[in-house]
Amino acid sequence: MTTLTDPPKEHFRLSMLLYDTRYRSATIQVIALIGFMLLAAWIISNTIQNLEALGKPVEFGFFGEAASYDINQRLLEYNSRDSHLRAAFIGLLNTLVVAVLGCITATIIGVLVGVLRLSKNWLVARVMTVYVEMFRNVPVLLWIVLAMAILIESLPAPRAFRGDEPEATMKLFDSVAITNRGVYVPDFLFSRSLGDIHLFGTSSLRFDISLDLVAVLIVLAGSIFAMRKVSAFAAAKQESTGDRPTIWYIQLGILFAPMVILLTALGCHLGYPELTGFNFKGGTHMRNSLIALWLALSLYTAAFIAEIVRAGIMAISKGQTEAASALGLRPGRTMRLVILPQALRVIIPPMISNYLNLTKNSSLAIAVGYMDITGTLGGITMNQTGRELECVLLLMLVYLSISLSISGVMNWYNNRVKLVER
Repeated sequence: MTTLTDPPKEHFRLSMLLYDTRYRSATIQVIALIGFMLLAAWIISNTIQNLEALGKPVEFGFFGEAASYDINQRLLEYNSRDSHLRAAFIGLLNTLVVAVLGCITATIIGVLVGVLRLSKNWLVARVMTVYVEMFRNVPVLLWIVLAMAILIESLPAPRAFRGDEPEATMKLFDSVAITNRGVYVPDFLFSRSLGDIHLFGTSSLRFDISLDLVAVLIVLAGSIFAMRKVSAFAAAKQESTGDRPTIWYIQLGILFAPMVILLTALGCHLGYPELTGFNFKGGTHMRNSLIALWLALSLYTAAFIAEIVRAGIMAISKGQTEAASALGLRPGRTMRLVILPQALRVIIPPMISNYLNLTKNSSLAIAVGYMDITGTLGGITMNQTGRELECVLLLMLVYLSISLSISGVMNWYNNRVKLVER
């Protein structure tokens, strides 16, 4: 009688790292990683030694020195006596402003153009095609410069608003002034303000947060949350009864009523711009450099988003539209409730790349004199201090952080809307 026994287990030997297929790939990857790290360490060490030999050791003490230059468009208080670190922070905020405004505007325009390109109206579809082909086949820098030139040359100067019979007048009940120096819009003021919170005690990074703004954001977030709950209730009722209740007026009330109550309690009123001397004073001044950069980046990126949206809609089977029509849904509701939610799973991934491109293309702001992070940290600060390596490395780190943040948020949203496999 024979007995079956398990074969003896093979003991691990160093030679197995190369000759055993179970370990060979991992061994090669580890060796390649070590080689890459050694190469990077040698390059960094050699660079530091060469800079020290030139009398320029790597250090960041220059951030505490006075910047000695002005920034024309800014969200926070700043003057030329502030430090380079403060100037870089103001430039970073300007970059984020352009990125956020550009992404929002490009998305709205891109979705509209992408949907209209599929219109059965021949003229509308062809006009949208001309827009897409014109914008995406011309470098964005040319659009930025062209937008700046149009704003400067076509809009009236502030002196045109002067006199008994002025050549130009303010818009929207004398509240908005559109000039060749920029657009002046009313500013929100609070007679019963809640005050500010002061963060970061150092002058380089002093940052004040308005409690009024915090209260507005909290109320807005609560209203949006309540609107989503109402929308979920309507969707659940439609799922159970087949009839979707009309909720738009409820959502409008939820959105505006709490905000109106809060603004009334804070004594909110508008501060209007006024022509004083040779220029307008008061209100919020949006310079032409900001407007030109915002419009050019938005229109340029929207052309690519439009093609993404069109491709995403075309990826959905026509049977979905036919089924929705058979159920009695109108075309607008079919697009909003049936087609676009499914198309988002196709649209979101390539749209992330366009958001990243818009953010990185904002570095072209120096062409029209808009002081973003590239113009401050990578421009004047680097030229004044002579710290090319430190400024460029920090600039790369800033753009990398912004891009990774955008990718993280969009990937999170993409995971929420993607199909769940069973």
